[in-house]
Amino acid sequence: LDASDDIGALCVSRPTNPTANVLTDSEIQRLAAIAETHQIPFIIDGAYGLPFPGIIYRDVTPFWNDNTIVVLSLSKIGAPGTRTGIVVANEQLIDALTCVNAVATLASCDFGSIVLQNSVVNGEILRLSKELVRPYYESAATHATHVIDHEFRDIRHKLHEVEGAFFVWLWLPGLPITNLELYHRLKQRGVIVVPGNYFFPGLQEKWEHKYECLRLSYAQPRRKVEGGMKIIAEEVLRAYDESSRQAVSV
Repeated sequence: LDASDDIGALCVSRPTNPTANVLTDSEIQRLAAIAETHQIPFIIDGAYGLPFPGIIYRDVTPFWNDNTIVVLSLSKIGAPGTRTGIVVANEQLIDALTCVNAVATLASCDFGSIVLQNSVVNGEILRLSKELVRPYYESAATHATHVIDHEFRDIRHKLHEVEGAFFVWLWLPGLPITNLELYHRLKQRGVIVVPGNYFFPGLQEKWEHKYECLRLSYAQPRRKVEGGMKIIAEEVLRAYDESSRQAVSV
């Protein structure tokens, strides 16, 4: 990987959306070096990541240097209504963003900042992330993958390894309908998923894979996750059954 002259910045999510992959320390350092060499900013979206809320299930470390912009959020730490954004960058960029923010969000909500200010200053937010937030979601992720393996035991499927965030990336090789059609069927039954085809912007060539994937959230209560996964499996089996009957009739 390298950056050409028409690239204005490198931007990654850590953990990623939708697959919940987590870039390793060495991958982050390599990307940072490429950005610095080409004198372009390296942007890390850490809304689920480090140093808080720390919803990462791998042994990785926070990263920042003067050429890096780290974007964090309070929305995943138990204050979703505030959705306070945090930018960590060099002083020149922060000064510019401060001016932009003063114009673009004249009456910006500072409730989240006020509520959590002390927790940030005294480090309590890091303790909560490590001892409460991460274990809660890691347990939920393990539960969701076990449920999927059970409900899809008779269906060909693959799961991207869940390394963080709130998502499971489910691949259904050979799915006889598109993931968008599956989305509509599931919506009729009260289950909302995100079709994977929306996560391949700029891809020109035809690739069946992008129509066979779903992004699933496991952040709901366990009974809802179990019920939702069961319905998804039922609809996938129904799609296969319809496809088989159509093939026989032809």
